[in-house]
Amino acid sequence: MTESALKQNLIPDKKIAYWELNNNTSFWSKAFIKQLGFKTKEVETSLTYFLDSIIHKDYKDAFKNNFYNLVRNDVDFRQKLLLKNKVGGYSEFFCKTEDELKTTLGKEEALTIFFFKSKVKIHEKVRDNNFYYLETASMTSTGSWYIDFENKKSYWDNITRKILEYPEDFIPSLKMAYKLYSEEHQALASTAFFECSLSGKPFDLEILMVTAKNRKFWARAMGKPVFNDNKAIVGLRGIFQDIDDIKQKELYLEKTSKIIATQNSRLFNFAHIVSHNLRSHSSNLSLIMDLIDDIESKEEKLELINNIKDVSNSLNTTIEHLNEVVTIQTNAQQSKEIVSLSKTLDQVTTSINQIIKSNKVTIVSDFSKGDKVNYIPAYMDSILLNLITNAIKYKHAERDPIIEISTLLDFKDNDRLVLNIKDNGSGIDLDKFGDKLFGMYKTFHYNEDARGIGLFITKNQIESLNGEINVASIVNVGTTFTIKF
Repeated sequence: MTESALKQNLIPDKKIAYWELNNNTSFWSKAFIKQLGFKTKEVETSLTYFLDSIIHKDYKDAFKNNFYNLVRNDVDFRQKLLLKNKVGGYSEFFCKTEDELKTTLGKEEALTIFFFKSKVKIHEKVRDNNFYYLETASMTSTGSWYIDFENKKSYWDNITRKILEYPEDFIPSLKMAYKLYSEEHQALASTAFFECSLSGKPFDLEILMVTAKNRKFWARAMGKPVFNDNKAIVGLRGIFQDIDDIKQKELYLEKTSKIIATQNSRLFNFAHIVSHNLRSHSSNLSLIMDLIDDIESKEEKLELINNIKDVSNSLNTTIEHLNEVVTIQTNAQQSKEIVSLSKTLDQVTTSINQIIKSNKVTIVSDFSKGDKVNYIPAYMDSILLNLITNAIKYKHAERDPIIEISTLLDFKDNDRLVLNIKDNGSGIDLDKFGDKLFGMYKTFHYNEDARGIGLFITKNQIESLNGEINVASIVNVGTTFTIKF
């Protein structure tokens, strides 16, 4: 109990005023009773007595709701209030609960409300004037709302109407509540309001809302139950705060952080590849030159010279690949233009028409959800070419390839355009190769012509323009690449 907290110095001042609740018992500290000017025998330490005889009527409802939320849902609160003393005057107090000061006795938890008498009296013109509330709410874009279960009505203040872009004379109704939330967040909102209405569970959500002008924005939605004197929930009260600017910056920062982490990983991978591959070629050349110096047979020397040619060709190929990776980052600064996915697909399929025919490939496309994207045309050509030829190269041995290419809008990510490329090929064991899939010179099939460079280049091109590529695959069923532009 609180006494044990005092002994452990969790509460610095033993004369502190507090109200302790434990196992349906209510206890007021001597310091609290004394600060009100009473003696212990002159007060009844109950909620009813506190509401009827101690607290000022203007603060009664707020405290009652906070009290019930603390008891029912263990929700901490802070509140300013006026408390009546023995001579009939009112003193200003600040009350709060503290997580770290909650103590346990066996399996029963004690809830404690602490009261601190204001050292400086707040002038009534500041304390009671609604102007300051309105100014604060307006400057922080915070509007209040109330749902009345008994009368089945919903109420907004003018700031809520302003945030949601409704006219000042608009009368909200419970039936239109679902329209306030973006489609993908309607279930989240419904669950939060339902649990709060049924069990009194408060909520504090970051959620996508929709204004009267159909503009989506991020909001902080907070709500808690309102109780009557019989402890029954008769309504919900809360606030909507426009946090779109802050949330967008947060999402951008999160996205940028991921991009930087990915780029750092690519740079490390690139440095490793340069070091490893060039060292391998140089070591081969050095070894061949040493052998040429050590042997006298002209035939053997000619054979080693031919080996130099092979090593040279391999070195040249490696340098071309590395140069291509470097070029991606340079070309990312090129001017973008509106690119048609359907036209780009036509160009790519025309360029590999013989490969498509000889492998009996069927390509099905649907760009009805979005055909245009602001992009570098050469990159789009390369991305589609790589993914389509990969699907053909790794086709299933027992069926003809079918490649489905389509677009959709990601409602959860600001209507971002998404491109899906799905095949019915051999598939990839992602449990085994998932973390290496987009690595340079990584191959996952036994095709002799597999080089392990296409997906690495594709991922670099997409991410250099702040996009994302993900993969889902089942062995012997097929693979789907998802690209967010």
